[in-house]
Amino acid sequence: MDLEFDARYDDFRSEVREFLSKHKPPKSLGVAEEEASGRITWLSLLIEHGYWARTIPEAYGGYGAPPDLLETVIMDEEFNRVGVARGFNAQGPSMLVPTLLTHGSEEQRKRWISPTMRGEIIWCQGYSEPGSGSDLASLQTSGTEDGDDFLLNGQKIWTSTADKAQMCFILVRTEPDAKKHEGISYVLLPMDTPGIEVQRLETMSGSIGENSFNQVFLTDVRVPRANVVGKRGEGWKIANTTLKHERSSLNANAEGTLLRLAKLMQKETIGGVPAMASPMYRDRLMKLQARALTMKHHGMRMLTCNLKGEPAGVAGLIVKLQNCQLSFDMAALAIDVMGELGALYDHTKYERERGYWQALSMFSLGLIIGGGTAQIQKNIIAEHGLGLPREPKPAKV
Repeated sequence: MDLEFDARYDDFRSEVREFLSKHKPPKSLGVAEEEASGRITWLSLLIEHGYWARTIPEAYGGYGAPPDLLETVIMDEEFNRVGVARGFNAQGPSMLVPTLLTHGSEEQRKRWISPTMRGEIIWCQGYSEPGSGSDLASLQTSGTEDGDDFLLNGQKIWTSTADKAQMCFILVRTEPDAKKHEGISYVLLPMDTPGIEVQRLETMSGSIGENSFNQVFLTDVRVPRANVVGKRGEGWKIANTTLKHERSSLNANAEGTLLRLAKLMQKETIGGVPAMASPMYRDRLMKLQARALTMKHHGMRMLTCNLKGEPAGVAGLIVKLQNCQLSFDMAALAIDVMGELGALYDHTKYERERGYWQALSMFSLGLIIGGGTAQIQKNIIAEHGLGLPREPKPAKV
């Protein structure tokens, strides 16, 4: 990997810095309806200048630039330097859009990619069910053919942002007589369709953060068969494409979080002395910095594989396992640095950064379990990455 910057890249860095000095994003790019106007304006501006949706073809609402690893590195470094989000790390842009680019029809790409990248449409993911979490392929939500439509019946759980989303990419069983991995279809579902009921689930994070979990009930929900991505019954293959991009998205911004942590340690004091001056805290920060740099360069390796059209192999399997733990450990250090104030949450008087670190701590802990538990990830790495034998199943009684 050649990371030397020539004059062209120096000019590009200056261009990015000039843009950031002129433009300020809204305070939040969240999924709430009241944030939509600022989110759409900011993301549209980023696309116009090529800092978001950079390599997505213009026909689908992107900037249409050729892939360039060093340009990606420079953009990430400069946006992190000033603490500005380079895009919108939500389920639609990071998980659905690359899936549609791989498996979607031309009509689906033209209809959904542009509004998704501009933040006009918020998506949720209908995968897990009460009895189908780690064994996702055992899902039972059904799609029964009815003319040109499917009628969906069943239940999904742990559906992030379902209470705010306009659309859902959902897995349903449309071929009940097929083997469990062969009877699933990947469907695009409008969340305002009659028969959908969303119930919010209370979690340990309470009201801090915005990543709500929900359970979704579907009763005779009618969706056109044209909303199936790829071929019906091939949803498991398509779902795994989405899961691959979900794991990759968790490698998105460890460097930015580390910079934010370092600034906190410079501001917070212990006995009148900045926390950064404490050898114990500084040592913990340096160890986290090493891990964050490792993940940054690991991300470059995977991006290089993607640009060359090569499979990432075992390198792509470790991202979620490593980065979820890293995020949790960075939040843990921030909370320790704040001392007794680190226990505050729910926007109390002395709370720091509106509970960002408390929310990150709880959300990261949840991600160690969600989206495939750490134990499941280790099994995947062992079996699919290292070729080790499958974990023995419990003996039947």
